[in-house]
Amino acid sequence: MRRQLTLAASLAVVALTAVVAAAGSTSSGKAPEQFVLIKGGTFKNTQSNYYGKGVTISDFYIGKYDVTQKEWVEVMGSNPSKFKGDKLPVETVTWYDSIEYCNKRSVKEGLQPYYKIEKTKKDPNNQPDPDFSDLDTIKWTVTINRGANGYRLPTEAEWEYAADGGQLSKSYKYSGSDDVEEVAWYWRNSGDQYLSGVWLWLVLEQNHNRTQPVGSKKPNELGLYDMSGDVREWCWDWYGDDLKTNVTDPQGSNSGFRRVWKGGGWMGADYCCDPSFRGNLAANGAGPDQGFRVCRNA
Repeated sequence: MRRQLTLAASLAVVALTAVVAAAGSTSSGKAPEQFVLIKGGTFKNTQSNYYGKGVTISDFYIGKYDVTQKEWVEVMGSNPSKFKGDKLPVETVTWYDSIEYCNKRSVKEGLQPYYKIEKTKKDPNNQPDPDFSDLDTIKWTVTINRGANGYRLPTEAEWEYAADGGQLSKSYKYSGSDDVEEVAWYWRNSGDQYLSGVWLWLVLEQNHNRTQPVGSKKPNELGLYDMSGDVREWCWDWYGDDLKTNVTDPQGSNSGFRRVWKGGGWMGADYCCDPSFRGNLAANGAGPDQGFRVCRNA
């Protein structure tokens, strides 16, 4: 009887340990709520910047939607967005804002923060803009803990791999379709009326163009929404012309003066909604079409 009780107690300890470990881990293969598990591999989309370049992506989780204003306020306590609404993507956020959100949300959920943020140490890799000098007046030093299970921004390569449909890619021009109207909010369709002619800011204002609720267009092959259009999405990488080849999980340039954004937005052109389009902005830049989505390691 004593032996049976001892064995039962041991099994209970093992089970409890497994539950505790699972609380801060996603190694079971089950995606966290509102996330999609992206199975890794090489790029299948023939229109990708990385197609045929020997670039391999490891498994990771990515948000099904852009970070919403409701999610942002729950973590950060205030709302910087121009267009208010719980189901609208948060916008007017800098790259630094996005990094802080990732760490604060990680701590709130009992996960290990992915970033080390040193606000008093200027990043030596953050270089002056050759055309405009130092547009970025913040220049925090941000480094990563690769083994952490907390939230993070996608790399440019991860973002493009997911937007392209990963291993399920059908080589669409946009994320989930060859028809931009099916999957993207951009300058022609994000207001009261469908706009034709040439882009004019005054016309967009009069047409009440703005962000739209997340998930209100067709998803891509992986079930991800709004990777074309609605808001531009911050990525981790410095912007540079040296896209790596024959590598696994590239992290972009080692230094630079702007960070990468992808996906286009409600005030932008249709070609910006092409996942291969490479946008860039100073890390302290923000606007009513600038948002992000988050990832976690698998």
